[in-house]
Amino acid sequence: MQPPILQARGLGKQFRGFRAVDRVDLDIAPGSVHALVGPNGAGKTTLFHLLTGFLRPSQGRITLDGRDITGLPSDRVARLGMARSFQITTLFPQVTAREHVELGLQARTGLGWRFWRSDRGLDRFRARAMELLEAVGLADAAEVPAGALAYGRKRALELAVALALDPRVLLLDEPTAGMGGEDVERTVDLISRVRSGRTVVLVEHNMTVVASLADRVTVLQHGSVLVEGGYAEVRADPRVITAYLGESRADH
Repeated sequence: MQPPILQARGLGKQFRGFRAVDRVDLDIAPGSVHALVGPNGAGKTTLFHLLTGFLRPSQGRITLDGRDITGLPSDRVARLGMARSFQITTLFPQVTAREHVELGLQARTGLGWRFWRSDRGLDRFRARAMELLEAVGLADAAEVPAGALAYGRKRALELAVALALDPRVLLLDEPTAGMGGEDVERTVDLISRVRSGRTVVLVEHNMTVVASLADRVTVLQHGSVLVEGGYAEVRADPRVITAYLGESRADH
């Protein structure tokens, strides 16, 4: 077996004595789609922030393709090949969809997110930006400011920006949250296509989405790993069913 491309050992995070993530071990296989699920308050989002450098762990170690990235800031983590669906659209509501993707493409060159960039400087990224917008169903909204996009289309733009960084590991935080059925189907299809050649880690509440996409599922409860395995195995585990009592049931 190939070694994990993303690994956590003994990972923990405390907030004023509250242990949000408690000694989590995680192995993400290269080329896989790995889902992190669990009831509300299970620690999924905190774990996601730790893996992507948005939070510093209180304890433990994270490695990316064998390199220790524990405590590195998110921009360094992104440059090492791990990108997440990013709230970029909420940061720049007046910037068009096309310009967002162009900025993502520019960031890969080492220039970073330069606000003083010239239109001429971004022109060289236009064709690729339009390809990515087409891929996520936003070609018709290329010149629309991000702030004017509907919620589901903002999430699609976040994905296009993440893809612009051409990551080896793509982390998606509830990619279908707030979407109607048609947008959910489109997003599942898109993730199925963009997973080629990369590893995807997603936090997702919609278990139908998890069933469609995930090769492996880690169920969290109270900040710890409760169960891990294939979707069918996890779905049938009595501990998982018990954990979801009072929450959205695992078979919804």
